[in-house]
Amino acid sequence: MPDLNDLMKQAQEMKTQMEKAQAEIAKKEVTGESGAGMVKVCMNGRHDVISVDIDASLMSEDKQMMEDLVAAAVNDAVRKVETGNRDALSGMAGGLDLSNFKMPF
Repeated sequence: MPDLNDLMKQAQEMKTQMEKAQAEIAKKEVTGESGAGMVKVCMNGRHDVISVDIDASLMSEDKQMMEDLVAAAVNDAVRKVETGNRDALSGMAGGLDLSNFKMPF
């Protein structure tokens, strides 16, 4: 049966690891694209848009198409951030073994 002190120590270690992982995630950058790479949106792990790059050849296109391409690139970046965040944080809870722990009441 795991000792309660050991479980508390494991929980504190997990908290520290989680804080470190969240800080690293916030710094990570991804690029979402649309229009075969003609629109690119760079976003960090906190979903902040860092930059938008629109190919000059699109400047003559209509407003609606440009808006759709920007929205699609943002959505692509969001999906990439979510996937990266999920992958980075997966397994964090796996470090705490409660399988043999019995509550004292």
